[in-house]
Amino acid sequence: MAIRNVLLDSDDILRKISKPVEKITPTILTLLDDMLDTLESAEGVGLAAPQVGILRRIAVVRLPDEDILYELINPEIIETDGEQEKLEGCLSVNGIAGLVRRPVRVKVRALNRRLEPYEIEAKGLLAIALAHEIDHLDGVLYTDRAHKIMDTSSQEYKDYVAKEEREEDAEKRAKRRAMRAKRRVG
Repeated sequence: MAIRNVLLDSDDILRKISKPVEKITPTILTLLDDMLDTLESAEGVGLAAPQVGILRRIAVVRLPDEDILYELINPEIIETDGEQEKLEGCLSVNGIAGLVRRPVRVKVRALNRRLEPYEIEAKGLLAIALAHEIDHLDGVLYTDRAHKIMDTSSQEYKDYVAKEEREEDAEKRAKRRAMRAKRRVG
């Protein structure tokens, strides 16, 4: 297994549409393993094959602090619901982040490394990550969808991140209170 170079947004490969995977080969399996190593090394959430220079419909996603690795071959979004606006970054785009509107919930159909079909229903960050990586497979970068771009060294960016963290903390506290209340009632 190896860590691959991640292409930057100036590379034309990132603007091309990836081809479906028709069969699993040793090369595809090595690519999946290398993509995971690369993702972990870069401390990212998701990585699509075009980002490492391979125009195949393959992506990997792993949320921070979770043990679930999603290996997605030929993924497609088959259902969406709602809208959320969050700050996104990308391993292929350095020094900036953007506010992007994405669905709150997505349902994705994909194949695993044995070409077995499965579906993922995702909310929140996982929904964002899945949509973001599937966009890569279609030659779309988050900067194409962002309605506001911020320099990651700016005070505006730091203030926005702090605001998002406060909101997440408030949501977690509310969920804990609801669970405690539910236990007292039940």
